[in-house]
Amino acid sequence: MADAHNAFITEETIEGADEGPLAGSTVAVKDNISTEGVRTTCGSEMLAEYAPPYDATVVSRLKDAGATIVGKTNMDEFGMGTTTETSAFGATTNPADEERVPGGSSGGSAAAVAAGDADYALGSDTGGSVRCPAAFCGVVGIKPTYGLVSRYGLVAYANSLEQIGPLASTVEGAAELLDVIAGPDDHDATTHDAGAASDYAAAANGDVEGLTIGVPAELVEGVAPDATESASGDEPRAGADDEVRRVFEDALDAYRDAGAEIEEVSLPSVEYGVAAYYVIAMSEASSNLARFDGVRYGESGGFEGNWNETFAETRAENLGDEVKRRILLGTYALSAGYHDKYYKQAQEARAWVRQDFEGAFDDVDVLATPTMPVLPPELGESIDDPLQMYLMDANTVPVNLANLPAISVPAGESEDGLPVGLQLVGPQFGEETIINAAALLG
Repeated sequence: MADAHNAFITEETIEGADEGPLAGSTVAVKDNISTEGVRTTCGSEMLAEYAPPYDATVVSRLKDAGATIVGKTNMDEFGMGTTTETSAFGATTNPADEERVPGGSSGGSAAAVAAGDADYALGSDTGGSVRCPAAFCGVVGIKPTYGLVSRYGLVAYANSLEQIGPLASTVEGAAELLDVIAGPDDHDATTHDAGAASDYAAAANGDVEGLTIGVPAELVEGVAPDATESASGDEPRAGADDEVRRVFEDALDAYRDAGAEIEEVSLPSVEYGVAAYYVIAMSEASSNLARFDGVRYGESGGFEGNWNETFAETRAENLGDEVKRRILLGTYALSAGYHDKYYKQAQEARAWVRQDFEGAFDDVDVLATPTMPVLPPELGESIDDPLQMYLMDANTVPVNLANLPAISVPAGESEDGLPVGLQLVGPQFGEETIINAAALLG
């Protein structure tokens, strides 16, 4: 297999059972999902040679379903990024345009599917890390309801936010993969039995007659938060780009023509969604990544001196700049004197976001937004501007804060031929509804 887009960190075949619903199919697995005896690097020098002693639950279910795993895909280091440029193993390029990023952090998984190197792929979504690359690469990605899919064997970044999700070239294909990986797991107490007897693939029929779709103005027109200007001097948030908005409106017209009703709704809390998300995610990351100290996990620097010096040197040498930035900010947010000012307020904002979504679903069946407010940036364009990179997640992070399901489906292309994704969000465990609606487009 020629990896023209640097989509894989490790190319290795893991055979599944002889029979099963995925027999004869190939699956690429994001490199933060444990595979027994096959290295799982999380895109980091810290775990460059780490080979887990066990399979993640989702990997066991893939093998039982007859899938052939073809490799571990490239990703932003420890899932921290929106472009797959923070990987210690080099950037992944977008099959739609090799001069542009594939999105992140599951960029390798999306690129592998888009390039035809795998039939399906698994990613993980903490704040949009399945949906963003799905949109940028022109494929389908599902972020399941929190608890629908086991996280056992997923290297933790932010436990309360992240979910493993499927990517495929069609809605039906992504739903087929979700059928295999969903369901309760004795190894993960947060899992729910909602997916135990699921048939998500059967829901992919695109029958939207009578469906009510809500469009949150704040996630299309934009909001004007009181935020520091980015390094580029641009305004922090100005809604979706014109080309993205044009494709999005055309997609809404397709839903109207098919019998769906479109209504505008308001989610005022999303103005604070990005800020709340990053405080919570970075705080959880600072705790989770403490285990990578060169003693318990990770490469040891072999430095002399006391333990604190060795710990610091090991992490300085083996962690990238973005990971260090998030650990430092998360540690600061949790520190004495600042916990109430930042982390507590972020959790209160999270509750507000969840309440807003619940109120919206009293009136509509699903919500629709552009998946990403921008077209895929050129390689190198956003990596040196962290604030702008964080703000690209404005449409996706509220879903994780509210623990809801969402799907990104290709909605069309810009005038330059770049993919644009439509995001559909449903109520908790409303996967069948969003899969049915998405199937109209993909």
